Amino acid sequence: MTVTLTILRYRKRFIPFALLAMFFFRFPLWLNKKIPFWKLLGSGKNGTFDKNPDWQQWGILSVQSSGLKVKSLEPVDPEGKLLYKELYGAFIANWIRLFDCEAWTVFLEPIEGHGTWDGKKVFGALPLKTDYEGQVAVLTRATIRLLRLKHFWSNVAPVAGKMASTKGLQASFGIGEMPWIKQATFSIWQNKEAMKNFAYEMKEHAEVIRKTRSQKWYTEDMFTRFRIIATTGTIRGINPLTGKS
Repeated sequence: MTVTLTILRYRKRFIPFALLAMFFFRFPLWLNKKIPFWKLLGSGKNGTFDKNPDWQQWGILSVQSSGLKVKSLEPVDPEGKLLYKELYGAFIANWIRLFDCEAWTVFLEPIEGHGTWDGKKVFGALPLKTDYEGQVAVLTRATIRLLRLKHFWSNVAPVAGKMASTKGLQASFGIGEMPWIKQATFSIWQNKEAMKNFAYEMKEHAEVIRKTRSQKWYTEDMFTRFRIIATTGTIRGINPLTGKS
């Protein structure tokens, strides 16, 4: 199984078309038999959970079940048209080109995790822990109970403010299906040790983890770790992982 996350960034004048894409992209993805699971995602201004949307930045998460050969999908043209046609179909590839989107894609292999998304184990039956200790990507997502929204947002703000300066963090994106309620963070760490140091040794983050369990903030949550297979493209003019491994 290969999982792809594509981050798209629109020019400001094309923001209305970015919003339209959240509607129109559903149809070709729904009809694509090579993609058993997908999500269209908004983005927060911060690199983690954020109430303030970044209207220029959006995401496509997909599970590719067709034996994707990553090396053959490196863009052979400056716009990456062939890559995105192979991943998501001609309609989405042409949309990306037409609206001059900047795009960055990471190819992932799920290795560890727990929880569900829409009631399903969308990345398969994964072990809770493996011996893998190298560069790791982490997807944390949750559906927040309406009566716990205030508690959630008041507690995650201090963590979000410190995450960017955490040692070993290489990239981070705040993404989500629904503002305020269905939120996710995708982060990439130099190694598993750096990720664990943030998750369990930072006092504020450890306290948030404790409260989510004791106060039952979520109706559903999922935590998945991935091995990074490859990346391509840029976001804000750079590939966040260039020279990092």
